[in-house]
Amino acid sequence: MQAAILAGGLATRLGNLAINQPKSLVPINGKAFLEYQLAFLARGGVRDIVLCLGHLGQTIPQHFGNGRNYGVNIQYSFEEKPLGTAGALKKAEALLDDTFFTLYGDSYLSLDFHQVFSMIKSENKLGVMTVFKNYDRYDRSNTAIKGNLVRLYSKNGRTEDTVYIDYGANAFKKEVLKMIPKDRSYSLENLFIQLIDMEELLAFEVKERFYEIGSLRGLKEFEQHILERTK
Repeated sequence: MQAAILAGGLATRLGNLAINQPKSLVPINGKAFLEYQLAFLARGGVRDIVLCLGHLGQTIPQHFGNGRNYGVNIQYSFEEKPLGTAGALKKAEALLDDTFFTLYGDSYLSLDFHQVFSMIKSENKLGVMTVFKNYDRYDRSNTAIKGNLVRLYSKNGRTEDTVYIDYGANAFKKEVLKMIPKDRSYSLENLFIQLIDMEELLAFEVKERFYEIGSLRGLKEFEQHILERTK
């Protein structure tokens, strides 16, 4: 199985921690954050990694190389200009398998990748969004589901039905890349909305909370999680 990690963001919410390095290299308990991501992906059977890089991304291959030391195989895709989360996938099109996962560069998850992979293969849909029943606990809830389909996704407004949040991992069939404009900034939010309108976006509910390091609060929570896990 393959995952594209979207690690091209500017990390403005992390302040001085990410002025001279990308989020992926922010140290947590002596290890770069990306090391933790590669570890849970490898444990889940996802060992083919495409790193979609932008701001300060040239420093990451110097650290991780081909990934062999981390139990994975890494390929790299670089943006010359900001392309957004979906635009970065379009840029990496030649490196992507017929079915692949996406993961945000600041997300740490607990997920059965094999179950999600089986779902997209068996249900004959273009995408799967993993979701968590959040009730605004860890971030603002933004997703509504009905049955096994995502029915609403919005970061700007919520209704009484948007009790879920996108968990941070998705699975797509490569056909979706035809829906993304080339060499233009385009977000996964735009792609989700297209797929929802087409009734092509499945929902896979995850019960265990996510962690993120895109904010100082999230970074502190993840650091605490790692400390508790290593006691």
